[in-house]
Amino acid sequence: MPNIKSAIKRVQITRKRTLRNASLKSMLRTSIKKFHVTLQSGDLEAAERQLREAIRRIDKSVTKGILHRNAAARKKSRLTRKFQAAVKEQQTQQTA
Repeated sequence: MPNIKSAIKRVQITRKRTLRNASLKSMLRTSIKKFHVTLQSGDLEAAERQLREAIRRIDKSVTKGILHRNAAARKKSRLTRKFQAAVKEQQTQQTA
């Protein structure tokens, strides 16, 4: 445990930020998982809503410094590609 006043304050700040980051990271992961579950169920309208929510959370985590912007872009791209593949698959099933 630090003895210097500024070091004590830094420990407190770090503890607060760690809790905030863990909470936001958890919400991000949960929204991505919800998207995957909804997509698996086949409800594309709900999946689209979940996709928008997940992308919103990803963007917010970049502004908060939780994710790097390239990692966020990669995640958004992968989620969008999965959604588009599901849409295309459903369209081919309807036409067949």
